[in-house]
Amino acid sequence: MSSAFEVLDCPVPASVQDLGRPGFRRFGVPTSGALDAVSLRLANALVGNPQGAAALEMRLIGPRLRALVPLRVALAQAEGVIDTAEGGRKALPPWQSAMLAAGDVLKIGKVTVGAGYLAVAGGFAVPPVLGSRSTYARAGFGQLLQKDMCLPVGQAELSGPERAVLPAPTFAAGPLRVIPGPQRERFTDAAWETFLCAGFTVTPQADRMGLRLSGPKLDHVAGADIVSDAVTPGAIQVPGDGRPIVLLADGQTVGGYAKIATVISADLPRLGRLLPGDAIRFAAVTVDEALAALRAQEEWLAATIAAIRPLAMGEPDLAALYETNLVDGVIHAE
Repeated sequence: MSSAFEVLDCPVPASVQDLGRPGFRRFGVPTSGALDAVSLRLANALVGNPQGAAALEMRLIGPRLRALVPLRVALAQAEGVIDTAEGGRKALPPWQSAMLAAGDVLKIGKVTVGAGYLAVAGGFAVPPVLGSRSTYARAGFGQLLQKDMCLPVGQAELSGPERAVLPAPTFAAGPLRVIPGPQRERFTDAAWETFLCAGFTVTPQADRMGLRLSGPKLDHVAGADIVSDAVTPGAIQVPGDGRPIVLLADGQTVGGYAKIATVISADLPRLGRLLPGDAIRFAAVTVDEALAALRAQEEWLAATIAAIRPLAMGEPDLAALYETNLVDGVIHAE
């Protein structure tokens, strides 16, 4: 393990995340981990890591990082530019790995969805807490990026060609699937029908803890408050104002608001891709359908990772070509 990245700039907070720290919710410790575990797993596969290795989770816009040693990196749901130590520039598109030489600067631009990821061969080697390197900022676990800090990376094999997911992966659309309850009976039948038939919008009150939604009010039968009980990522609480809150990876472990439904495990990564202003709808499914959806997602992910292929020598960098003026002049002849 050695310092491998120097943080030159980080305009929006970014954090180190892996697949979380399950098994501690009974002690009040959220699972945390990547908001979009599917994208994190794909990014890790591109650089030859175990799927659960620690990567950098970014929101809105990524940081600017200098490589202190040779590194292999890949981006998911974001794009970047590499300024080489020799003065050159090349694009780093998403879903493709690339080598950084010592002294190269990687500038990560816009994150195209709610969360994007930077994976590095060897994984980010910040000290683990309770078996995970995931950041839970409220408890001081993990690592939030700060300007001028250096990030350690584990040992990795850097030989071999660069690899890519080609064509780029496409992700499911349509309504978010939910299991009713666990307090469905605390809502009127009209509220349940509204929940499934009306649309909602993600408000700016959105972070790693949860998403507050705007839309029609959901009426309770006998008030919003219940005896506090366990909640999980994906639980949809409805406080007294009737506006749903969908809990995410850093969500609390117990809550005292009635829960109208719970987003199924297969659709939790979709929650991580949402941005303020995004419109969403919900659809009810059975437990058997939820389990089948999770199996199908794992099969798709395994097939996508198996299909990752080396980039051929001399294969054009299309992103770089699109940014280049290839016309040197125009001659008009009659």
